[in-house]
Amino acid sequence: MSPTIEVFADIWCTFAHVGLRSVAEHRRRLGRDDVVIHVRAWPLELVNQAPMDVAKAAEHVVELREHVAPHAFAGFDPAHFPSTTLPALALVARAQRTDPLLGERASFEVRDALFERGQNIADLAVLQALAEQLGIPMPDETDHAAVLADWEAGKARGVIGSPHFFAAGRDEFCPSLHITRADHGLTIHRNAERLGDFLGTAFAELR
Repeated sequence: MSPTIEVFADIWCTFAHVGLRSVAEHRRRLGRDDVVIHVRAWPLELVNQAPMDVAKAAEHVVELREHVAPHAFAGFDPAHFPSTTLPALALVARAQRTDPLLGERASFEVRDALFERGQNIADLAVLQALAEQLGIPMPDETDHAAVLADWEAGKARGVIGSPHFFAAGRDEFCPSLHITRADHGLTIHRNAERLGDFLGTAFAELR
């Protein structure tokens, strides 16, 4: 079994999109492609009992592009923001059930579809195209149940938000970013030191 970094995250979480890319880039620099990033479902619409506010997501996109990731969110389109991520989370679960590496790929593909290509990942046609691209069938009841099981597992493990990382006996909420609240909203900066500390320990112990 490959060593694994676990992440509880939702697809429409802008911070998770940037955080996952940061972890993947750090892994590439270390030459540790043997470590799999297992992204588990943390469905914010269930956590918060409401869908993600598209206006708030759009604000975070602007803040992240300005301060952290100027080349990310290239095709973000608020008009195509999904009303739910549960079907797409189930699609990722279906890929994960097929193969962990495919599950990782699916986790990045659905986020790229939303944030880089401006696609509505709640649209059945978009999900079917993604499933075909990944070479998997559409999710079934087992996969939808896996999303809820991840949510329950996350609660039991003390997940506080999206993204929350677990590896080598340590856990960190959103280690790639420093986020503070101010009167005008959020102030967001890259936190390379904290991310490097967390991943340095994780990759050293994951063998």
